[in-house]
Amino acid sequence: MAEQLIVKNSITINAPASAVWDALINPEKTKQYMFGCETVSDWKVGSELLWRGQYEGNEIVYVKGKIVDIQPEKLLIYTTIDPNSNIDDVPENYVDVTYELVSQEGKTVLNVSQGDFSTVANGESRYQDSYNNGDGWNPILVEIKKLVENS
Repeated sequence: MAEQLIVKNSITINAPASAVWDALINPEKTKQYMFGCETVSDWKVGSELLWRGQYEGNEIVYVKGKIVDIQPEKLLIYTTIDPNSNIDDVPENYVDVTYELVSQEGKTVLNVSQGDFSTVANGESRYQDSYNNGDGWNPILVEIKKLVENS
């Protein structure tokens, strides 16, 4: 069995879980840290989740997937794939993204994991893109932290 390829990052945010949660699901806020993309979903298990933005003046869906699990202010798991890639759009090529929020004395630890890339088409390449030379989700988490703490 291949070694699992999972990107994991964590950050402590000086704000309650409710504020962090809002940053994760509010399209006006996601645009500020996710490369200009807003989330489009009704946030129910089984529902579609799109990350939509602009490219050369046209609206484009950069990432799509489905909500796997949602527990407000605690847990969000969704699948993802790049619909603009040459990867077959079949369930076995999607990877999960998991946000876990842990309240600690008025602060929130936000844990993020993405994978397992070892089981999907072009997995090694997709893993390296997400691994981002070891930074993984850290640049995004830093922006979420700034957004939430400065709101």
